[in-house]
Amino acid sequence: MKHIYFFLLTLLTFHFGFAQEPVKTESPKWQGKFEQLGQMLPTPNEYRTGSGAPGPKYWQQEADYVITAELNDETQSIQGSETITYTNNSPDILKYLWLQVDQNINARDNNTNKTTTNSVRDSVNIKELASELALYAFDGGYKIASIKDPLTGQSLNYFVNQTMMRIDLPKPLAGGQKFSFQVDWSYKINDRMHESTPNDGRSGYEYFPEDGNYLYAIAQWFPRMCVYDDAVGWQNKQFLGRGEFTLPFGNYKVRLTVPADHIVAGTGVLKNAKDVLTADQLARYEKANLSFDKPVIICTEEEAAQREKSRAKEKKIWEFEATNVRDFAFATSRKFIWDAQAVKIGNKTPLAMSFYPKEGNPLWEQESTKAVKNTITTYSKYTVDYPYPQATSVHTASIGMEYPMICFNFGRPNKDGSYSPEKRWGMIGVIIHEVGHNFFPMIINSDERQWTWMDEGVNTFVQHRTQVENYPEMPTRRGPAAKIVPYMKGDKKLQRPLMTNSEQIVQFGPEQYAKCATSLNILRETVMGPELFDKAFKEYARRWAFRHPKPADFFRTLEDASAVDLDWFWRGWFYSTDNCDVSLDKVKWFQMRKEKPNVENKVNNALQGDLAAINEKKFENFNNGPEPFSMIATDARMYGEFQNRIDDKAVINKLEGKNFYEITLTNKGGLVMPVIIEWTFQDGTKEVERIPAEIWRINETTITKVFVKEKEVTQVLIDPLKETSDVNTQDNIFPRVDQPSKFDELKKKGN
Repeated sequence: MKHIYFFLLTLLTFHFGFAQEPVKTESPKWQGKFEQLGQMLPTPNEYRTGSGAPGPKYWQQEADYVITAELNDETQSIQGSETITYTNNSPDILKYLWLQVDQNINARDNNTNKTTTNSVRDSVNIKELASELALYAFDGGYKIASIKDPLTGQSLNYFVNQTMMRIDLPKPLAGGQKFSFQVDWSYKINDRMHESTPNDGRSGYEYFPEDGNYLYAIAQWFPRMCVYDDAVGWQNKQFLGRGEFTLPFGNYKVRLTVPADHIVAGTGVLKNAKDVLTADQLARYEKANLSFDKPVIICTEEEAAQREKSRAKEKKIWEFEATNVRDFAFATSRKFIWDAQAVKIGNKTPLAMSFYPKEGNPLWEQESTKAVKNTITTYSKYTVDYPYPQATSVHTASIGMEYPMICFNFGRPNKDGSYSPEKRWGMIGVIIHEVGHNFFPMIINSDERQWTWMDEGVNTFVQHRTQVENYPEMPTRRGPAAKIVPYMKGDKKLQRPLMTNSEQIVQFGPEQYAKCATSLNILRETVMGPELFDKAFKEYARRWAFRHPKPADFFRTLEDASAVDLDWFWRGWFYSTDNCDVSLDKVKWFQMRKEKPNVENKVNNALQGDLAAINEKKFENFNNGPEPFSMIATDARMYGEFQNRIDDKAVINKLEGKNFYEITLTNKGGLVMPVIIEWTFQDGTKEVERIPAEIWRINETTITKVFVKEKEVTQVLIDPLKETSDVNTQDNIFPRVDQPSKFDELKKKGN
């Protein structure tokens, strides 16, 4: 078959007179951009298959928690006790367990402060200097009171290494076995707003001096199990502040003791609503579960104003339960207004809920729960149906942070209740993003500590889809190809490939959020098409819901579910810092000579009309008209053993009067992308032609291709809709803007 292919290629080359672009495999610029990722990805096995799906022996660990804790509103501290039941589902025998003790990032002697770099400047404000030099007096971090067997009371050996804690098991834990242990602990809650701890503002309190109350947004608040998996064993990377969390799934039973005049929002379902809510609030709560058209205010602003004035000495216990989640967070305050609305998703009706102080109104009452509803509905369409009983948005200033079923979001109006469009869109955007994290990574549970793009970037992509579909008038920041251009053409010294550990990233937002989201948007809109991409993306979500995917699982699944080879795409967008910069260097215009060849003459000059012999200087624009070339008869010797013959007359008649355009493109940026050409014709009509990225597979730097058009072309434009993130569009057009075309001259003459 190989010989037949080359014979046909030769036949067509001579018949049409077009020279096939030479293969330049010896070029030093060739970088194998279309080679398969191969050994860059882990070898498929019985746990993770080559298709990107979990293997037949895939396993993951489980950690179940029973937690009792009390928040002290006088000392701003938490004291708690937890019993963790750890199930070893792996085939391995474990001699010790690793836990994350992430509050230790706020301890005085932490590695984040030690490894932060800085320099002396001519002037610096006091707050910045205190932060950089860790001059704060606050001493956070866990105080571990005991770790023991809950049945016997026997102490267990353990040691703490910064933000990691190892517990030595009394005896090895074999596959299929469980082990329970109890941890008693306490810590001081940090003031997020005054940066009393500079390292982690994801959790802490906000103080309101006007009424003397606190709003607590509490997370990373109890020692949590690390992930142990088939790929790396124990996840034991320290928490330095940027790379977030890697956690196993489990079931939670949590009892939180708070002042009796507090309202609490938390992961999971409130199990004792009748004990902690008034009769009116309980009735509104039950009504909200049946309200699909608008939110029901469960705790009103008037009630919140009354609670702000109180200082209850009594306490209440709020009980929550959550099934198959990877974490638990909560918020509590006297100041909370609470509203909720039921949402229909598949065969479930989860509650979309918002908790906010009066300082958030009127914006939060108008927009928050609506945004929660829009988010879980749209994300469900693109991934899996939202499986949890509720999704909550909590308002506290200067934050955007996510946990299962609950997130903390900024967006505060002015003191008089007014707000700008930018404030409104910013608040809606952060709610969509943080609620969206319920899917990435809370359900599709990637390793945040290692791969930021797998949660932040993928989530930002679906956030963009949610905004486009529910808020079409909303300005978009991350997703459209043109928005990433300033970053892509920026200083390469400050750029890192997406496949970089979270702690080594320099431009965190533009890269891990925006670049990843943009790449997936381009993959959907330009490379694969929405229908094919959406099927593959949904398959990834379905396969890895409530599991621990790795990058290779994402890459392989999208290819497996679409039959599209995307290794070139992953190489360019995820493994390199190349950018898209395609230059339209030449456009040549040809027409076949009027005289017809003597088709009976079987021998002719094969070089007649050779396009390569044309004078290059004639093709600076279209002003000189088309260059003629000859269509010659086919020598019978070209057919060899083939019995069928091409009808030369039919081909000539078909091509007579047509316009032939030879274009030459140069890839200056290194990132191979599809070629999108807009042809503008003399009659003012346009045609868009799309060519897959594989056109660069033989020559990664320069390509030449001939197109046949019925009508005369007046302009050629590459990437007309700015779909490929081309960093320099000035060289994407022919004729160049400073060169008048033949069509321009005709317009001047009034033709």
